[in-house]
Amino acid sequence: MKLIRTEEAVGHVLCHDMTQIIPGVYKDARFRKGHIVTAEDIPVLLSMGKENLYVWEKTVGMLHEDEAALRLRDLCISDHMHCTAVKEGKVELIADKDGLFEVNTERLFAVNSQEELMIATRHTNTVVHPGDKLAGMRVIPLVIAEEKLKRAEEAAGKEPLIRITPWKLQTAAIITTGSEVAKGLIEDKFTPVVKDKLAAFGIQTISHTLSGDDRERIRDAIVKAHDEGIDLICCTGGMSVDPDDKTPGAIAESGVKIVTYGAPTLPGAMFCLGYFEDGTPVTGLPGCVMYAKATIFDLVLPRIAAGKQLTRTDFVKLGHGGLCLGCGECHYPVCPFGKEGT
Repeated sequence: MKLIRTEEAVGHVLCHDMTQIIPGVYKDARFRKGHIVTAEDIPVLLSMGKENLYVWEKTVGMLHEDEAALRLRDLCISDHMHCTAVKEGKVELIADKDGLFEVNTERLFAVNSQEELMIATRHTNTVVHPGDKLAGMRVIPLVIAEEKLKRAEEAAGKEPLIRITPWKLQTAAIITTGSEVAKGLIEDKFTPVVKDKLAAFGIQTISHTLSGDDRERIRDAIVKAHDEGIDLICCTGGMSVDPDDKTPGAIAESGVKIVTYGAPTLPGAMFCLGYFEDGTPVTGLPGCVMYAKATIFDLVLPRIAAGKQLTRTDFVKLGHGGLCLGCGECHYPVCPFGKEGT
């Protein structure tokens, strides 16, 4: 710090809060630590009795918190988001578009392992909408050695730490299994649920088939939907290991390469996902999707809707945090279900 005359302070950075008192009207920090003094500030400061100010004396190799925050912002910002103005050394990133929010968690960890700086984000692989807060970043002290920022930049790499991928899939086919549904003996309550979940991602259900429990009919319906160029094929029901549940076998026989049949999540352990060679996803949805508020389908649908191809490893990771607690009042997605595994 150095002490200078207030009239000479333009462009300098205050080292502490400056409180202004107007009896009966106002008493608060008129200028906060880190504020860069402007010409318009000088009369106000003088009216507050501040004829001299303690300011930060900028030295080579040191950065003010505002400069450093913008450097951290640049490690994160990418398409479909914007940043707020720097305020008290902090910057936030805000979503501009609906989509899948992703974080490179390993590189974020590497950046946050550096001392005296931080970047905090929302969970990766989650849904965001315009106006949603994505991340916030700042350095801890008022000034920081530039070398520490350089180490953070090296740890971050060349690609942004976070990104938003807009929804890609547009159409879906639903194949409803179960002879009791096909024969009209019971009402199909599964299809409306799936339609609503898909619609939340802008996916329109343009084909619906009642296949019954016939394995060949399920298989042929999958192939037909794929031949018609539909983006996503969902088979509902018939996913257990019982002999009369034919859906997993029909998916395999349709030419789909199975990524997983089974997932370490509850509810949703009997979930199936596979892809045709051209990348078209096919899902086998267990019965829990019909009645449970949040299941494996809710955890992976955002990535599927954004056109991401999941791997077996993606599902294995879901085991940590993959247990729904069955709360009396469900608050998903504002809950821990599936968060650790993403």
